[in-house]
This record gives sequence, structure tokens and C-alpha cells, in this order.
Amino acid sequence: MHEVSIALSLLDIAEENLKKAGGRKINSIRVRIGRASSVVPSALSFAFEAVKAGTSASEAGLIIDEVPLGFACSACKGAFETEEPYALRCPSCGSPSLTVKSGYELEVVELDVE
Repeated sequence: MHEVSIALSLLDIAEENLKKAGGRKINSIRVRIGRASSVVPSALSFAFEAVKAGTSASEAGLIIDEVPLGFACSACKGAFETEEPYALRCPSCGSPSLTVKSGYELEVVELDVE
């Protein structure tokens, strides 16, 4: 379960930024996770709850924004998103010539500290 190491990394990032801000407590961490990132949001939430005890984030919430997989079609120049972890053809023209534009994200986008 690599979500535990990701949760620990999130805590490290948050605590580093907390020190820079001169704060004492982390209230929440917001992350963006792409559908194709191989991170299971529920597993990450569970791991975060387990590893935050005894830290400055012990009462913090983890807010997860899921990003769908987005593609651009080289043939028709169209763009589309899917909730699936993959796409084989453009739904508009049927071309298999696709470029991934989003869905692999794993990033901290907001920290609420005091």
C-alpha cells in the first residue's frame, strides 16, 4: 500500500510549510489526485488518518479532489474527459491518436494552517 508513504510525504510537506509560515497547527490539506495516478483516494484517506496522530496535523482533514483522465485527439483536435483509467479511441471521430492531458496528477494544492 503505497498510500501510506504518500500520506507521510503529505505530512512532511505540510509541516515544512507550517514552519515557514510560523504556524502551530495544520487544519486541512487539499490534494488533487488524477484517476490514472494509481492512488486510491479511500486508501489515502485511511492512511492519512493513521499517520497524522501525534503531529501538528492530528486534527487536520484531508480533502481530495479527483481529476478525471483528459485527452486531446490528434485527428479531430477535440478534447474529452473520462472517468475510466484509460481511453483507446476518441469518442467523436474514433481515432486512436490520443494525447493524455490530465489524470496523472498528485499534488498539494492548498494548506490551511494557523
